[in-house]
Amino acid sequence: MSSTNGSAETSAQKATPPGSPDGGAHSASTTKVEVRHQKMQSVRLFLLNRVKALNALNMSMVQNMTPQLQVWEESNLCKVVVLTNTEDSRAFCAGGDVKGLVIQASSGKPEDIAKSLKFFEEEYKLNHLIGTLRKPFISIMNGITMGGGVGLSVHAPFRVATEKTLFAMPETAIGLFPDVGGSFFLPRMDGELGTYLGLTGAKLKGEEVFMAGIATHYIPSERLPALMSRLAELETDELEVVNSVLEEFVGDSELTKWQNWSLGGEIGTLIDRCFKYNTIEEIIAALEKESSDFAKKAISVIKSLSPTSLKVTLEQLRRGRKQNFADCFQMEYNMVREFLSTPDFYEGVKAKLIDKPPRDPQWKPSWDEMSVLTPSVIDTYFMPAPKAHDAPKNSNSPARQLAFLNVLTYWDYPHRPMSGLPTIQDIKRVVEGKGRRGTTTAAQETKEDVVLWFEQNWGGYDSSVIGSKDLYLPNTHVTIEGGFGRGKVGLREKVLSVLDRYTEERTTGGSRALKWKPA
Repeated sequence: MSSTNGSAETSAQKATPPGSPDGGAHSASTTKVEVRHQKMQSVRLFLLNRVKALNALNMSMVQNMTPQLQVWEESNLCKVVVLTNTEDSRAFCAGGDVKGLVIQASSGKPEDIAKSLKFFEEEYKLNHLIGTLRKPFISIMNGITMGGGVGLSVHAPFRVATEKTLFAMPETAIGLFPDVGGSFFLPRMDGELGTYLGLTGAKLKGEEVFMAGIATHYIPSERLPALMSRLAELETDELEVVNSVLEEFVGDSELTKWQNWSLGGEIGTLIDRCFKYNTIEEIIAALEKESSDFAKKAISVIKSLSPTSLKVTLEQLRRGRKQNFADCFQMEYNMVREFLSTPDFYEGVKAKLIDKPPRDPQWKPSWDEMSVLTPSVIDTYFMPAPKAHDAPKNSNSPARQLAFLNVLTYWDYPHRPMSGLPTIQDIKRVVEGKGRRGTTTAAQETKEDVVLWFEQNWGGYDSSVIGSKDLYLPNTHVTIEGGFGRGKVGLREKVLSVLDRYTEERTTGGSRALKWKPA
């Protein structure tokens, strides 16, 4: 089922995307498929349509999308792939169908546990494919986006948030860990923001999803029909062109928003200060030294979560910071195999999602017994599966090791400086004269100098960081110059808000210099 032209593409399921003239209405006679396919001139559209389940991802949905995505990648007629939800759904994708997985695996039978593990295998392979696809891929997160929905969106080069977007990675509340590539994207967010989100499961809404760097664009939902019509007219699959089209529809940006959003300003600095440690005990101790209501709430939330999940998640994020894209998924696959054989995942899902009314989970070990979770115990969650000597495997058996659909990987998202905004780490590099890979530049003297540097350099696509797992791939920073700014909405405001928090201008011997404040 592969082709280098459009002939192998499946016929479109009749559906109404958010960009169609009907505004999302569809006839009652339409077949209720869980993922619809639609052609709109040069656009190929996935519409998540498991509405009553908030588009929770299951095996049939994964098996629907993966082969079709491979076909569209090879089609010359397809210029852009868009993934979103039907307009009658309030969720983009509220997560994986963990309720079904736990009910299935709760029998304790090896074959049932294997079926649940097989879902994670296929899900992670789809996530990896989205993140390495050669065609432009746009996820429009027009609703609840959690867990498995994050895996369908956050690795794409283009990620659109609307005022309806609600983001979270709440896995530690159900005794799991932020998977679907969370070990890669969370540590690469601003400072320790990803650590905070991954441990606590905190929610972000609307424009905040863009400000956190999770979305690359914030577009009010009323503009989506016009956006889809504009994308359908494209005759090229160049990433830079697609990005410029998205920029035509984004909402306005103001400096005061960046200074005052819920996880920015002083709260962002507190997060960096308290969540930089490598043990849960140290993080809690740091939060206890703070007097703010935010810190008190964070402590309360953390102490309601699975101690095992928290400790494993923190180790996951620290390891993921140093690993490439493909290896992060392999690590998570090893982890989820272990979680399917330990109690907290079953207890968390049962308490929160199955039992009526929901109840507080009884974690094992409990917080009072947390000392048994030694580093050696935590290490067991990251070990690969032992070599199997049992009966021959069939196509429905889970793999011992993930076999990705291509061999591509990278250490940093190659599209990040083109479609997104610079991180705190990027801005620090420029302040310190390290904005050019391999060589140094003159340190910047003023905040306006740094802003000007980004306006003249940000916005390039660094394909040089993409490589094969079969070859040596150096662990290098993505290039953050060569893009000429590209008029990215929010660029000036983001850079200035970071500089206000983390830098100070000094005058020594008559010369000015901009200095990064010590941690």
